[in-house]
Amino acid sequence: MLWWDFPGLIRHCDTKLVSTARHYQSEKVREKTLYSWRIISCVSALLGSILVNSQSCEASEPIANVILITMDGLRWQELFGGLDETMLGDKENGTQDSKELNRRFAAETPEERRVRLMPFFWNVIAKQGVVIGDQEDDSHIHVSNGMSFSYPGYSEILCGFPDPRIDSNAKINNRNVTILEWLNQEGRYPGQVAAFSSWNVFPWIINTERSGVPTNAGWMPLADPKHPSPELEQLDVLASEIPHYWTEVRYDIYTFAGARHYLQAKKPKVLYVSLGETDDWAHAKRYDLYLDAAQRNDDYIRRLWETAQSMPEYHDRTALVITTDHGRGDDRISWRSHGEDIEGSDRIWTAVLSPTVDPTSEVAGQFTQSQIAATIATLLGHDYNSAVEKAGAPLSLKWH
Repeated sequence: MLWWDFPGLIRHCDTKLVSTARHYQSEKVREKTLYSWRIISCVSALLGSILVNSQSCEASEPIANVILITMDGLRWQELFGGLDETMLGDKENGTQDSKELNRRFAAETPEERRVRLMPFFWNVIAKQGVVIGDQEDDSHIHVSNGMSFSYPGYSEILCGFPDPRIDSNAKINNRNVTILEWLNQEGRYPGQVAAFSSWNVFPWIINTERSGVPTNAGWMPLADPKHPSPELEQLDVLASEIPHYWTEVRYDIYTFAGARHYLQAKKPKVLYVSLGETDDWAHAKRYDLYLDAAQRNDDYIRRLWETAQSMPEYHDRTALVITTDHGRGDDRISWRSHGEDIEGSDRIWTAVLSPTVDPTSEVAGQFTQSQIAATIATLLGHDYNSAVEKAGAPLSLKWH
């Protein structure tokens, strides 16, 4: 959508605001909220579009590759503040060994605690890239699908807009074309897009049958006979022997290992890696294992990024985008779950690391999950909004 198409911009904003207004029970309040946010969002979108277009003209050559990573249901509170010390000693939330949890993750300040939890994220990604979503710093990014659970969230991330028809986690093929499918088409990167996911619903979210995007998900075997890997073969044997704590979600080490091997063997232009344990340990009321999963994910991201940077095809030519599908409840009880009726579930976070993005980009303000798809396209030098007008505009980043 071009910035001077103001009538189109109004329609674009109206579509996005319906899901926000639906949260209000009073019709009168709903109408006032929709009217107010319509004005704010349209002005923001207009200014953002102008900014994106003007900055894009000054941007250097687009990068060649994108790695998209999601961490299912990781709260902004832990990402920006580390260990929630109110959880210590709370056996109902799975923190039986408070002394050990305190030894590993406690510190004087939120800044110190978050580094202890996710050292690579804060020592590398945050310093060299852009991080959005710190509510304490007036940086807000929300889901706009009104559901605040996984399938609607992942669809919004990948398609760039909410779809009210997606109202469950059922294994139903996504009717919408994702950014992965769009990039996999002729004229862009056919056969050079792939996805690895811990959750076994992703072949339907990505609509693998139609999109042709290879998607390895759940407890699917990792080993590829065309590209033998003793490591993956051993992991497949181990996966058949160990207990599957969740039938629909495999442990993230398998997803990471498969994705890294694929990166080395196939060298895709776009690789999506969806990690899932953070959400599932939270649902299991295990705050200790939720933190463990977040820390392991941080290390998987480090290893994947360092692997990419060691390869000439990716070194200084790759962007890393990290986000989550939904937030969680805000207190010691509701943190275990999420949904449209649980306060805080719509609050998420996003990080972008790219040679073409200035780390001093402004992060204060209001952003939405629906902006991520167009941001990925923009990083690669493509205009997603001209093809998908209802998609959110790219994040208003400052380009080198």
